[in-house]
Amino acid sequence: MICAVFFSCGVMMKLDAILWDYDGTLVNSVPKNIDITKAILSVVAPHLTGDNLPPYLRDEDAYHVANHGAKNWQELYVDYYGLTHDEMIVAGGMWAEHQEKNQTEVMLFDGIKSVVQQFSKLPHGICSQNSQNNIRRVLQNHEIDNPFKAIVGYDDVSNGNQKPHPFGGIKCVESMLDSADGQLLMYIGDHEADTQFARNLQAALGEDTQVIAVAAGYSRSEPSRWQTQPDYIAHQVEDLMDIIGKYA
Repeated sequence: MICAVFFSCGVMMKLDAILWDYDGTLVNSVPKNIDITKAILSVVAPHLTGDNLPPYLRDEDAYHVANHGAKNWQELYVDYYGLTHDEMIVAGGMWAEHQEKNQTEVMLFDGIKSVVQQFSKLPHGICSQNSQNNIRRVLQNHEIDNPFKAIVGYDDVSNGNQKPHPFGGIKCVESMLDSADGQLLMYIGDHEADTQFARNLQAALGEDTQVIAVAAGYSRSEPSRWQTQPDYIAHQVEDLMDIIGKYA
């Protein structure tokens, strides 16, 4: 858990910004992601459609097993969906375009809007492998876009610098704050790669900046089994009120 490094002269440091993952953290986008993946496979790997559709794309329960079992999206596509490495590269390049085109509705997790509103005085950012334009549209539709001062999506980061590489986080922080030096940040995500991302971001920004890693366990992930452990686990969305509130 959070150690004494977050205290200075006996006073707990206050949060300077909150960073979020998007899919599985702010919104339940599983139905849309399944639909998009099927559409991409129909172009890149038609042999994996119809009766040969990967079992992990047949229902939401199976999708969760694959999504939280894979270390990253590349492993998800190759090890769980059965694409070749070359097919995976092509599929990744199609993701943002298909996110824009697909009209399947996504919903905020119940209670997320209240959490964002409660801490709206803090700058919020998103570091995601979704499309920036798609994210902005959903935030606007749910009327919570104002607190989000920076959004870094899949199409804003090169393939080699996607999470858990810290590049997107650095870009997000630089867009939100004048300086990351001496700042206390929080990153909330539903995947082990998100906790790794928080640790990598911490290392990249230097010892004067601290990054608290929070796992979104409410998205049916199982953080207790992760090799890289977060500082906190939000088993319910409401838990975020107390976790963020400790530092706000």
